[in-house]
Amino acid sequence: MKATPILIVGAGPAGLAIAGRLRHQGLDFELIEQSQEVGHAWHHHYERVHLHTVKEFSHLPHLPFPEEYPQYVSRQQLVDYLESYAAHFKIAPHFGHSLERVSREGDHWVAACANGAHFKAEHIVFATGVNRVPNRPHFEDQEDFSGTMLHSKDYRNPEPFEGATVLVVGMGNTGAEIALDLSEAGIPTLLSVRGPVNIVPRDFLGRPTQKTAFTLAKLPAPIGDWIGKQVQGLAFGGLRPYGLKPSAMPPARQLRETGKTPVIDIGTVAAIKAGKIKVVPELKAFTPDGAIFEDGSEHRFTHVILATGYHARLEAFLPHSESLFNADHLPKSCIGEGPHKGLYFLGFDNYQPGGILGVVYRDSARIAEAIQARLTISSP
Repeated sequence: MKATPILIVGAGPAGLAIAGRLRHQGLDFELIEQSQEVGHAWHHHYERVHLHTVKEFSHLPHLPFPEEYPQYVSRQQLVDYLESYAAHFKIAPHFGHSLERVSREGDHWVAACANGAHFKAEHIVFATGVNRVPNRPHFEDQEDFSGTMLHSKDYRNPEPFEGATVLVVGMGNTGAEIALDLSEAGIPTLLSVRGPVNIVPRDFLGRPTQKTAFTLAKLPAPIGDWIGKQVQGLAFGGLRPYGLKPSAMPPARQLRETGKTPVIDIGTVAAIKAGKIKVVPELKAFTPDGAIFEDGSEHRFTHVILATGYHARLEAFLPHSESLFNADHLPKSCIGEGPHKGLYFLGFDNYQPGGILGVVYRDSARIAEAIQARLTISSP
């Protein structure tokens, strides 16, 4: 049993951000990470991915991105930055420590790891991310399909799919970008879209949409929402002829009310209009060499990539904690109260404009201040 005033779970951007703030405040902590590297997920994302948020609103506390980094930081650049951030703040995670459960024992929390390690702490910060557990839906007659199927988590680049036809299931940001990646490599690509979609350009008239979203958020919601819909129309025109049903909900309202981020387009719409990506409806059932879709159409393909999202699954660490979570199984607040005092949740608020890294920057300050205040109060 190792005692520490503060335990951080997860060495991704959120875990490093709160560690950087605590180090800046001179507070001691321990950090556990189930993998063998900081920023593990970013080491293994598909190769072409870049941040969709501009670099001045995406860095971690107390250390901006290098000046030479481009406006939209690449995967490898972010990995390099996270590693340099850990070195700069002398953050040394306990690697290979996979959290199994957290329980209350007296005035402290105890975290038990799969390798047998235990940590006793007054404060525990969960920074395990909303994208912790891949969502792998099961489809009718899936076992009859003779091709390959993988989750987007395991997609790297188009090379393994050369000479084949690929179905991408799901048009969130990941599905849209993987479909674009495949189509740009000349691979016949189908994109299964289940329902209405909200799409916004990453840049409009030379200005990042993220910055526009911040401006619109300052306006009365109905006015900002109306302007957002006009931008969509000017950027893309009508998309129904291409199989894309537009959402009736403006992008900003969708984010505010559902926590679902609109698709940030970097070329997928143009590829769809050019016929390089074929939009098909919701997948209904598999056949040995393809699938039947909701409209009765049937298409053949040899590979499937499930861009069907993830689950945070925080409840796996905290049994009997239903009151902590909202309808989406995400924490209602980043700071636990009542029976959950001393627990903190960083990087789980999907309801704000500007991307998750902006939320991490903001909420890491709130959490660090709350921990500082509570440590001061409890000190003799």
